[in-house]
Amino acid sequence: MSKGTIVLAYSGGLDTSICIPLLKERYGYDRVITVVVNVGQRDEEISNATAKGKLLADKHYTIDAREKFVKNHIFPAIKANGSYEGYPMGTSLARPLIAQEVVKVAKKEGATAIAHGCTGKGNDQFRFDVIIRGAGLDVVAPIRELNLTRDWEIKYAKEHKIPVTVKSGKPWSIDENCWSRSIEGGKLEDPTYHPNEEIYLWTTAPKQALNKPEVITIQFIKGVPVSLNGKKIDGYQLIQKLNMLAGKHGIGRNDLIEDRVLGLKARENYEHPAATVLLTAHRDLESIVLSRQEIAFKRIVDDKWSELAYMGLISEPLYMALNAFIDKTQERVNGSVDLELFKGTVRVLGRKSPNALYSSDLVSFDSSSLDQCHAIGVSYYYGIQGRMLNQFTKKKK
Repeated sequence: MSKGTIVLAYSGGLDTSICIPLLKERYGYDRVITVVVNVGQRDEEISNATAKGKLLADKHYTIDAREKFVKNHIFPAIKANGSYEGYPMGTSLARPLIAQEVVKVAKKEGATAIAHGCTGKGNDQFRFDVIIRGAGLDVVAPIRELNLTRDWEIKYAKEHKIPVTVKSGKPWSIDENCWSRSIEGGKLEDPTYHPNEEIYLWTTAPKQALNKPEVITIQFIKGVPVSLNGKKIDGYQLIQKLNMLAGKHGIGRNDLIEDRVLGLKARENYEHPAATVLLTAHRDLESIVLSRQEIAFKRIVDDKWSELAYMGLISEPLYMALNAFIDKTQERVNGSVDLELFKGTVRVLGRKSPNALYSSDLVSFDSSSLDQCHAIGVSYYYGIQGRMLNQFTKKKK
């Protein structure tokens, strides 16, 4: 029995490309509509995926969601100092948006199901599934459901004359958006393997980076970056500019063992120059603007926000509530941060804000604005419970 039309979240890579014939041969769909969502991949990648989609599918859409990605997902991540297990998230931020755009196409085309090329071992399956099912549509995941391996996929693609760039001896799996580039698979699955420079595209090796440091200034308004070196620039262009600037200084590489949603540990490699710089600057600006109690509590909120974002749970009520708290704290995160880029590191040189909870006069050793004698009484009671306990302990001996 014919199942009609299905919409496929399409990247142009091996997994999603073989899904097109599989959805017809194994699942009985008459029409496969592919959707490429541009969240800042290279122009070449978008054009190649678009060409392949038009060649292999019955109908194809390419959607430009770059500005939406920056405004609705990256900016909130900056305000939340979004990172997971020590690295700035990228793929996890983009997946829900991609799923949302694919859902729109499915509704327009009258499809009742959406397919994706996620495996049953990774995180993306959850990020896609939760959005698709939340829209009342069925999920079809051939790679996961048919338990396919990479080598089988390559052989199947050749049999169906599907052009692929992946080779059996070097099957890197790469995902890219304007905020992050991830590289995994192949030899990288061995945690002892030392990756060659060939896996990197955005960053120069720190040892080969420029020998002269570069100083930049980033301005924020309500926690959002708005200018670079005094020049106003929109979010997407700012990120692209910083990716180039920081990338040539070797900034923004991570090689780590990551805990996936399922609990599996995986070796992951990332490049995210702009994210590294912007998160460093934002976190530093918060330190001069927010109170001690705000900073301490916001660390807890930021960690939970990052966990939910990593899992793709952007529809979770708690995620929305955390955003409300974060947005309130960001009302005063205005100012600029000076940073030095050099040989794989980004270092804060200085910061200023009209909302700073900082007084050089009050903190100075040379100032008499505060009467130091006022601290004597406070100091007497400071740590009093510990002193009392020590006294009781001595008496018992």
